[in-house]
Amino acid sequence: MPVSRWREFHGTAFEGARVLVTGGAGFIGSHLSEALSTLGASVVVLDSLEGGSTENLSSFRISQFIEGSILDEQILSRCARGCEFVFHQAALGSVPRSVEQPRRYQEVNATGTLNVLEASRAAGVRRVMFAASSSAYGDPVEPGAKSETIAPAPRSPYAATKVAGEALLAAYSACYEIDAVSLRYFNIFGPRQNANSAYAAVIAAFARAILSGQRPVIFGDGDQSRDFTYVANAVHANLLAARRDKPLDGSAINVACGQSVSVNQLAAAMARLLGCDTLKPVYEPVRQGDVKHSLADLARARRLLGYEPVVGFEEGLAATVAWYREQKR
Repeated sequence: MPVSRWREFHGTAFEGARVLVTGGAGFIGSHLSEALSTLGASVVVLDSLEGGSTENLSSFRISQFIEGSILDEQILSRCARGCEFVFHQAALGSVPRSVEQPRRYQEVNATGTLNVLEASRAAGVRRVMFAASSSAYGDPVEPGAKSETIAPAPRSPYAATKVAGEALLAAYSACYEIDAVSLRYFNIFGPRQNANSAYAAVIAAFARAILSGQRPVIFGDGDQSRDFTYVANAVHANLLAARRDKPLDGSAINVACGQSVSVNQLAAAMARLLGCDTLKPVYEPVRQGDVKHSLADLARARRLLGYEPVVGFEEGLAATVAWYREQKR
């Protein structure tokens, strides 16, 4: 997103504010760090570099980078000191890997979030924004868009740890003088998303395969659908949440485009954009923990944050495919 667009939306709201972005060298975290930096914030990035890279921070200026884990309470305390806002993006991703490593996911995603909240509380942070997940919904019987009024029904250890994080934020908002909000991301995609992992998200994985002349792999029949959401929308929601003048009281809020796209449609669209229509998908069995359909109801996001998507699916996909093509070159 150009600097002018971020300033158009958020003006001088973050000018001079000291902020902490955990996982700030990762995919979403680096985009958030970049937006905050362009808006004049003093940005502290904490990242273990397990999934992130300092390369993601190379095109803009931050105040401080600290390599470390959210499991290290002393480092967290130092990073949070003097911060007005904490954007907690650090986590282990991937549903399939969480099925293989449930204890590790519980430690990093749940206990790590507790550590972030404790450090934020001790530092007098005004508000914590938490990267929650639409995986909290599981696969409810009710068709249609998923509203935050639906009870969580996690189907994987990853989803369970994200629900645990939401519960912690709600509890801290109720018990202590700190405000918090859980932003439930729906299938975020965009530049800088790692395509080289065995657990790569679907758009990154498709880009890697197609650009290498290989057939993309679809798990299941491809009719499963997602609310694919360009990364600028996640950044925008975080900034809106931080700016809100009234308490958010640990609320869970969907962040998405409100548009349903099947994986088959996605694969076809990416093949067209990359000029590789002849590379038909390979279909493999459904992975454990995956859900069939995921579509967001954005009513609460509109009401509490004034949120509307700033980049649509088609525009975001074109920008993302162009970025992967450039990386391949």
